[in-house]
Amino acid sequence: MGSQVIVSDKMKLLIALIVLQFCFAGFHIVSRVALDIGVSQVVYPVYRNIIALLLLAPSAYFLEKNQRPPLTFPLLVQFFLLALLGITANQGLYLLGLYYASPTFASAMQNSVPAITFVMAATLRLEKVNIRKRYGLAKVVGTVASIGGATVITLYKGLPLLHHTLGHSLKEETSAIKMQNLRWGCIYLVGHCLSWAGWMVFQAPVLKKYPAKLSFTSLTCFFGLLQFLAIAAFVETDLNKWKIQSGEELFTILYGGIVASGAVIYLQTWCIQKGGPVFVAVFQPLQTLLVTIMATFLLGYQLYTGGFIGSILIMAGLYLVLWGKTEEKREEEREKEDSLINHLLCGESKDEAKSDIP
Repeated sequence: MGSQVIVSDKMKLLIALIVLQFCFAGFHIVSRVALDIGVSQVVYPVYRNIIALLLLAPSAYFLEKNQRPPLTFPLLVQFFLLALLGITANQGLYLLGLYYASPTFASAMQNSVPAITFVMAATLRLEKVNIRKRYGLAKVVGTVASIGGATVITLYKGLPLLHHTLGHSLKEETSAIKMQNLRWGCIYLVGHCLSWAGWMVFQAPVLKKYPAKLSFTSLTCFFGLLQFLAIAAFVETDLNKWKIQSGEELFTILYGGIVASGAVIYLQTWCIQKGGPVFVAVFQPLQTLLVTIMATFLLGYQLYTGGFIGSILIMAGLYLVLWGKTEEKREEEREKEDSLINHLLCGESKDEAKSDIP
C-alpha cells in the first residue's frame, strides 16, 4: 500500500512538471504575439500580476487561514527579495530579451537554467553532488544531455521532416529583422536566466519557514506587482499604453495572468517543494521542444531533423535525472532504515548488559 502512494506521488510530480512546461511554451508564443501587436513591456507584466494576485489571494486567504505562519519582518524582506528575483527581474528581463529575439531562441537560452541552478544549489549545499555514485553521475550526465539536446534543436537545422511552407518565409523575414539586435537580447536573457535560477534556489529554504504555498505565491506576486508599479511610474507615463484596444491584447494579458503567473507560479512552487529546485529546473529543456512543435504547427515553421535528434537527447537526459533522483532517495531511505536498526540493536544490547548486572 505504501509503495502505491509513492508511485502516485511521483506520477503527480511528473505530470505537473510536463503541464508546467506546456504552459511556459504557450507563454513564449503568446508573449511574442503581445510584443508584435504593440503591448507595452511594462504594462503587460503589471496587468499579468494583477490578474494573478486577484486569482490567488482569495484562495490563499480562505484555504490557508489556519495554516499560515505569522509574518515577521525578516520573512517580509525575504518575500520582497524573492519577488525582485522571480517576478520583477525574471519577467522584465525576459520581455526585453524576447523583444530582440525569437521565442525559440529565448526558450533555448533558458536551458542554461538547470546548469545555473545546479551550481547554485550545490554551492549552498541544497543539492548533493557525488559523481562517485551512479545516481550522482546520472544527474550530472542527464543535465548535460538535456541542455545539449535543446542546443541541438536551436543550432542544428538539418533536413526538413515536414513539407509545408505556410507562413515560413514571412516568419523568417520577421525574425531576421528582430535578430539584428541579438546581442542585447542575449544580455537580457542571460540576466533573466540568472534571476530565475536564483529564485528557484532561494525560495526552497523560505518554503521551509513558510510552507503555505498559496499564501507564499500571493505574497511574492504582491511584492512583484508593487515593484513593477514603481517602475511603471517612471517608465510608462503614456495613458494610451494602459488601454486594452483589441481582443488579441486581452487574450495575451489574460493568458499571462491566469496561466503564466497564477497557475504556473503556484505549480512551480509546489513542484520545487516536492522535487527540489534542480529536479524542476532539469525539465526546462522540454520547453524548447514544445516551443518548436508549437511554432511548426501553429505558426507555420518547418520541422527539421535537428529538432528530432535534440528531442531524443532531451528525453534521454530527463530519464537519467529521474533515475538518479529515484536512486538517491532509495539510498537515503536505506541509510535511515539501517541507522534505525543499529540504534534499536544498540539499545537492546545495553538493556541486556544492565540485566546481567547482579
